[in-house]
Amino acid sequence: MSASLDVPSPYVDFTRADWAARRENHPLTLMPDEVARVRGLGDRVDMKEVEEVYLPLSRLLAFYVNATAGLHRVTTDFLGDRPAKVPFVIGIAGSVAVGKSTTARVLRELLRRWPQTPRVDLITTDGFLRPNADLEARGLLQRKGFPESYDRRALLRFVADVKSGMPRVSAPVYSHLTYDIVPGEEIVVDQPDVLIVEGLNVLQPATVRTDPLRTRQVLSDYFDFSVYVDAPVEQLRAWYVERFLRLRETAFADPDSYFHRYAALTDAEARETAAGIWQRINEPNLLRNVLPTRDRATLVLTKGADHAVTNIRLRRL
Repeated sequence: MSASLDVPSPYVDFTRADWAARRENHPLTLMPDEVARVRGLGDRVDMKEVEEVYLPLSRLLAFYVNATAGLHRVTTDFLGDRPAKVPFVIGIAGSVAVGKSTTARVLRELLRRWPQTPRVDLITTDGFLRPNADLEARGLLQRKGFPESYDRRALLRFVADVKSGMPRVSAPVYSHLTYDIVPGEEIVVDQPDVLIVEGLNVLQPATVRTDPLRTRQVLSDYFDFSVYVDAPVEQLRAWYVERFLRLRETAFADPDSYFHRYAALTDAEARETAAGIWQRINEPNLLRNVLPTRDRATLVLTKGADHAVTNIRLRRL
């Protein structure tokens, strides 16, 4: 009988209070109105959470940026290359409705205040979703957000170009109002100090190829640090339904909205509709594609029922 292998965890676990102590009295320069501006619909991040969770994280990231820059200088000296500006790339993953967009925006604002990272750009992978006409032709319109609904090659090329120091790299623009790519519009990223890439599937591993001699690069190969925003599945479902009800009174009320047909639903109808969408699309994608990538993250933020971060897990070096 073989003995079970007791493998130590690659993570260090922190309570929120333990993590907050890592702030080391660094001043918080983000103002309440700025936090309110970057907070997503339904998210309840407040100044206390910014101070106790995100400020220590930005301090850690500042250390990582400096260390990575030093390693880059040593490597270019060794190779005899001419030093080039190489952005520090952060990936942020997590489920629909978990608040990863708010996490990305708060970190962007905090990192901009560190002297070594004044230029921080944020890109969401929504811009690399295939246009609706393309998805419909492929039979994927009801699988929007699944890995196959993205132009993964274009996304990989974009991040690789930015990471290589290439100037003026452009990305498509996605509209949550029309639920589609905006023709002719683009976001230009021009050699930032830090690039944050936020999306459902940014930590996806490579798929197994039948040809063992061919390897496939994945997006996370270009990340210097990654964050997974986590919460229990049932809690995520409840947050999704709550957000759907709020959208019915805001974005869905716009006649130009792709989801305008939902604006007139009663509360009961809206809850039933949202629960059905979650069950058919978001939960299967979460369980099959998103949640399995959690342990690939450098850091995991776990949220409680009130949306607040309760625990932090940091991967050991």
